[in-house]
Amino acid sequence: MGKLRFRQVHLDFHTSEKIVEIGEAFDPKEFAETLKKAGVNSITCFARCHHGMIYYDTKFPARHPGLKRDLLREQIEACHAVDIKVPIHITVGWDEYIANRHPEWLERKPDGSPYGSGGPLKAGWKTLCFNTPYIDYVEEQTIEVLEKFGSEVDGLFFDIIFQDPCCCNYCIEGMLKEGLDPENEEDRKKYANGIVSEFKKRMTNTVRKYNKDCTIFYNAGHIGPAIRESLDTYTHLELESLPSGGWGYEHFPITARFARNLGKEYLGMTGKFHKSWADFGGFKNQPALEYECFMSLAHGAKCSIGDQLHPSGAINKATYELIGSVYNQVKEKEAWCDDVEAVTEIAVFTPEAIRNDGIRLYPSIQGAYRMLVESHYQFDIVDEHMDFSKYKVLILPDIITLDAALLNKINSYIENGGKVLLSYKSGMDREEKEFLLKEVGIKFIGDAKYSPDYVVAGDAVKEGLLDTEYVMYNRGLWVESSEDTETLAQIWNPYFNRSYKHFCSHFQTPVEKASEYPAIVKKGGIVYFAHPIFSMYKEHGMKVYKQLVVNSLKLLLEEKIVETNAPTTAHINLNYQPAHDRYIAHILHYIPERRCNILDTIEDVIPLYNINLKIKLPKEPVKVYCAPSMQELNFDYEQNYVKVVVPEVKGHQMVVFEF
Repeated sequence: MGKLRFRQVHLDFHTSEKIVEIGEAFDPKEFAETLKKAGVNSITCFARCHHGMIYYDTKFPARHPGLKRDLLREQIEACHAVDIKVPIHITVGWDEYIANRHPEWLERKPDGSPYGSGGPLKAGWKTLCFNTPYIDYVEEQTIEVLEKFGSEVDGLFFDIIFQDPCCCNYCIEGMLKEGLDPENEEDRKKYANGIVSEFKKRMTNTVRKYNKDCTIFYNAGHIGPAIRESLDTYTHLELESLPSGGWGYEHFPITARFARNLGKEYLGMTGKFHKSWADFGGFKNQPALEYECFMSLAHGAKCSIGDQLHPSGAINKATYELIGSVYNQVKEKEAWCDDVEAVTEIAVFTPEAIRNDGIRLYPSIQGAYRMLVESHYQFDIVDEHMDFSKYKVLILPDIITLDAALLNKINSYIENGGKVLLSYKSGMDREEKEFLLKEVGIKFIGDAKYSPDYVVAGDAVKEGLLDTEYVMYNRGLWVESSEDTETLAQIWNPYFNRSYKHFCSHFQTPVEKASEYPAIVKKGGIVYFAHPIFSMYKEHGMKVYKQLVVNSLKLLLEEKIVETNAPTTAHINLNYQPAHDRYIAHILHYIPERRCNILDTIEDVIPLYNINLKIKLPKEPVKVYCAPSMQELNFDYEQNYVKVVVPEVKGHQMVVFEF
């Protein structure tokens, strides 16, 4: 099967049957040479697209009516001749050809209307149900690909692998047979998830009958804890995350910090588009594409850039000049990025592990991510199946309620010396009636009467703050603390809540007096915030919220892995490369800006100079240098810390510590 390659392209080819002369301008030699010049060493090409059109010589009637050549075969042969791998794309959840001919196979909402684009008069995809005979068609077409291309099949990329809580006749009948209630939303979700898992198992088993070595991936646009049920059906993971396509710049690094602990090789997939997929004529700025690819490298991932081939089959030279400008840099860097392990000190528990509401990024996890990245902590995102013991601090952001199993796991972690920082409703039972985590030393009273209210920090968490009251924009909880629990900050109340009956000035009511309730408490190695501090930082961005968390972390984490004078806009990731016994610190400094209404862009690379790095390492290195330039740096080693000055960071700089 081999290792994933570093420099991949996902070549979309969703082409309407209304467009004729498909592939007529395709030149195999030019195609391969353009890819090779751009540094591409793997490209995913299409067997069947979202329109349901097939792009090779097939027995199925869905062959694109404008196609007069075996396009996929020519793409594979041209690429293999120059050592470029070609995984094959097969759509599943969306297929317009089948949807229009078999409406009985569409997913249905409880009112009978179909999921998808919004109706028969709107452009867009209709969503097919995985519990219908349609899946037999998918399997038959996949078998045809495997038989036709044989050992030339490097991999299979199954796309749009999700099932909505469907109410089609097939699903209603299936739920009833399993004793589930079709009128219950949770039962519909449970049944839908089971259908998708069974599909993956079925397809992987089918593929392995014909090809023992090809890669297999099922794409749903997001990787989270839900993947565990079918993780063994994947050979690797591809994290689709176009920052300008609805995912945003926080999606990949958050997802990657979870995915890198699942035991699978993985890549980060971005796009060359200014906006999202199929943005013909829309080109991403080179610094943005650099940032997205180098961010993958910093998280131990390989790179994939999305493109879409013109219906004519002519490859766009400008696109591959752009891709080449980045991939030729990736090629120089990848020796220090292969088979690396993240070096971390903090675990952040993801709300996805305990909730089934389809949210990819919760405000609480985004707020935690921002706080920690901006403060240069090294951390992972975890669920209940991961090992907590390797982390010094566990963060439960805002809404991590507990069942018995998770409570026992956290208690065991605490008993073995682990520290915990939690906030708001984290640590409560799933019904949010009481705190199950008794070690925190608090009793739930109820929702705070006033909102917004205020917080006054005590000396232990006052570093970097003014001696005043700070507003808490979101409603918190009132809790009572036990006698052996230290109050680090106190809630102060306003005169009254703002309403039409009584209000004061333009915004929230000013502070009146101290309440009897704490805002932050500490007991042993546990710190609790009564407000949803992480969601508040995501929503409001007030530095005070981050400062309170950082000050609290200092009480729990005596030494950081990374200390630096780099600004909060710099991202620093520390990896270990066992095969070479060396550590690599990635410093990234690209600043996404909201220059339009719908997306962030990056246009400029703003260099940093003379960045002080203080890295905690197990022993003294023999050499410290910048990669790939190989510029050696002077360093000091004292009390398990290496101190070095990085003369310049121009976008991305790797600093290597060799032993």
